[in-house]
Amino acid sequence: MRTIRDLITPEVEKIRIDDSESCEQIQQFLHNYVPELTISVEFYEDDSPVFELYGIEDEINKALRRQVKLKSGGDLIIDQTEAMITIDVNTGAYLGRRNHAETVLKTNLEAATAIARQLRLRNLGGIIILAAVILPTILWADLTNPYILLILTATLWMGFIGFIDDYLKNIRKSEKGLIARYKLTGQIILGIFLTAIILTSQDIQIFQWFTPAEGDPIKNSSEATITTVPFIKESVLDFQHWLPYALFVIFVITATSNSVNLSDGLDGLASGLIAIAAFVFAGIAYISGRADFSRYLNILYLPGAGELTIFCVALVGAALGFLWFNSRPAEVFMGDTGSLAMGAAIGGVAVLLKKEFLLPFAAAIFIIESVSVILQVQYFRFTKRKYGKGKRLFLMAPLHHHYELKGWAENKVVVRFWILGILFALMTLSTFKIR
Repeated sequence: MRTIRDLITPEVEKIRIDDSESCEQIQQFLHNYVPELTISVEFYEDDSPVFELYGIEDEINKALRRQVKLKSGGDLIIDQTEAMITIDVNTGAYLGRRNHAETVLKTNLEAATAIARQLRLRNLGGIIILAAVILPTILWADLTNPYILLILTATLWMGFIGFIDDYLKNIRKSEKGLIARYKLTGQIILGIFLTAIILTSQDIQIFQWFTPAEGDPIKNSSEATITTVPFIKESVLDFQHWLPYALFVIFVITATSNSVNLSDGLDGLASGLIAIAAFVFAGIAYISGRADFSRYLNILYLPGAGELTIFCVALVGAALGFLWFNSRPAEVFMGDTGSLAMGAAIGGVAVLLKKEFLLPFAAAIFIIESVSVILQVQYFRFTKRKYGKGKRLFLMAPLHHHYELKGWAENKVVVRFWILGILFALMTLSTFKIR
């Protein structure tokens, strides 16, 4: 459906589809939303696959082969495994008219363009955004800081799980990719790991400010199982035991990583919202790591947490840089490699800063998208049990597709969701004063 919406122009005369149900849906879509297009939609009934008839399968295999030829005579050798991707640039037959430097320059210029195209074809854009977050953090953050080590571990771990999913889908041609329960297992392992380190590390200290009847605020050491409650002054929620706290952390990590993954359905939507949420948590990390600011705002003081500001700012920069090429029409896609990693990064920062209950504000759109899917599935099951035929609460889930099918242009959906994301971000920051 998205291909029809984005790529069909008045110059297209005929569409041939080999699935009867999809054919009917597309006919209905064109009739309802673009009746001015006089396009013939035909159901392809021949025995031979439609891709084979037009040689599409051969073109796909040619585009994704290991050796990619460059115009100058050089080539790229692309090797992809579960662990890494290597791209070897060779000058090949091209020797240059003048000198070696000219050869290297021209080959590298062609290679840069070809590599960008190959990343798009192989849906590996998530590696770009992941590298753009990790490398600046390594360069400018304190790598002995426990908060930095934990958030880098969380981001890389979920990026690795997302990469396996993308690898199975795009290289091994697995229809389902990584099975959902394996993704969930990875998220649970990450949640348990974060909980264990937070509760046992001597380098992670938490101080709570109290204001006596007379005098200045004083700080007292608090248990690691607490979290901040917004809108209530000098109030925290203490889980009192490692088990409920661990379940809470697992829920936060799972919910945020999956919510970002579900929101990555329109060009620029997820990357823009990631930048907004990361910007909010950059500010929160900075004030939480400073005794003077945390004292003034009467929030938890977390020595060393200020280093997370560097990570969050790197995340903002990576998301905005990615958005430059991911805005409609997208030239690159983050895939599960990017979306699961970025979701885990947002959730991980919230857990480390003890601001998990601010996620419904800072990451509100992500959560709304996820809830819309849950409501759609549950409502369909309920109506099927009650009436014998399932009904849909929304035209399509996640929610951004619902508005698309109502006739909103994709850019309008994305920009309006960004606006809502900014408003929720301002609401998040207001919680530090409205108490």
